[in-house]
Amino acid sequence: MLNNLKSIETNRLYTAFFMLIAIILIVIFHSPSLLWSVLGIAYIIAFYESYKLYNQKNPSWIFLLLCMLIWISIFTLQSFNGLLFVLIMLASYQAYTNKGKLEQIMPFIYPTIPFIILYFIYLEYTINAIVWLLFIVALTDSFAYFGGKLLGGKLFSNSTFCKTSPNKTKEGVLIGVIFSVIISALIGLGVCDFLSSLIISLCASIASIFGDLYESYLKRQAGVKDSGKLFPGHGGMLDRLDGYFFGGIILYISLTLLPR
Repeated sequence: MLNNLKSIETNRLYTAFFMLIAIILIVIFHSPSLLWSVLGIAYIIAFYESYKLYNQKNPSWIFLLLCMLIWISIFTLQSFNGLLFVLIMLASYQAYTNKGKLEQIMPFIYPTIPFIILYFIYLEYTINAIVWLLFIVALTDSFAYFGGKLLGGKLFSNSTFCKTSPNKTKEGVLIGVIFSVIISALIGLGVCDFLSSLIISLCASIASIFGDLYESYLKRQAGVKDSGKLFPGHGGMLDRLDGYFFGGIILYISLTLLPR
């Protein structure tokens, strides 16, 4: 049993190390085409994984083709027009033929919209905003994990954060948000003023926690432990990006509200 746990933790560390190297290289050599390509590969994998979370069979080749066309339109049009057109066509087809299920369209909303938002963050607010988001979510997740391990059950009589994720503690969430905001607010100075950075870091940090919870909710509904097995010890693509989806959306919306 102990050997199995050590093997799992070793796999997690190796995977985390290679993921960190990949992120650093992308940040150093970033360009619109590079980020679009990397996010595009991640999007197609996540799109495929999402059908399992919606209790559906693997997507048909038509849906995968539409997924790719949407992502191409994001690069060429730099707008939601391609996605909106596909959603209208799919909804119209289902309404007219009385075939298909709503769950078959859901992957065109989640994870599609969050991926588009992540790319738009880069286009409109540069790599600085992407690095900021990486810090917000990673710090929230890491400090919440270790905070929960150290103080879970010691500050609140009912320590469970919510029923969706019984292992997530209120202490862990509180520590994760506090430390993430303190550090991330400084990183955000490369994008906006300190007060705005502080508020946005707080909102995005909290949102990232609920992004993780939404993923947990979908997995519980589908009766699966992970969205996939792409990353040894870490699950699938969606398992790695859930916090960035919600956190990224809040970050993007908040930045659009700031005067330019």
